[in-house]
Amino acid sequence: MRLILATAAASLFATAALAQPLPAPASYPPVVGAKGVVATHALSMAMADQIAHAAIDACRKMGFHTTITVLDASGALKAFLRDDMTGPHTISLSKDKAYTAITLSNRFATSGAFATARSSTLGSPMTNIQGVVGVAGGVPIKYRGEVIGGVGSSGAVGGDKDELCSQAGIDAVADQLR
Repeated sequence: MRLILATAAASLFATAALAQPLPAPASYPPVVGAKGVVATHALSMAMADQIAHAAIDACRKMGFHTTITVLDASGALKAFLRDDMTGPHTISLSKDKAYTAITLSNRFATSGAFATARSSTLGSPMTNIQGVVGVAGGVPIKYRGEVIGGVGSSGAVGGDKDELCSQAGIDAVADQLR
């Protein structure tokens, strides 16, 4: 009988000890980056696809057939559309324009701004950074000031027109980037 009472008493004390609330964390929400971790935002496949289709549609309305490349912030391919009647060179050039926009976004608003600063009109490559070209048509995609990707257009007559197409793609999802 004493063994049963002792076991019951021990289980009551154990249950009470386990039922105590846990201490609150040092801060809530937890501090991000305090231990070397950086939180970033990423471009979704669905948004990249929306951007690419809207850019193609905008170019067609202007009378141009272009190739559109959407890259994520690391420069990896996220979406790609090549309209009918575009030259083969537009494939790599649209990617390079998007890459240029991402790579140089901390110094230039677009690949066109970079081209103007370098007095480049023919899209000459920047020899010390592979994939960077001095021609308009690339625009970075930003979410609350953070670059989450880039759009490049190639095939319109003139880089300034390509840049309009790229920007139109971004404008189509602007409400989601706020």
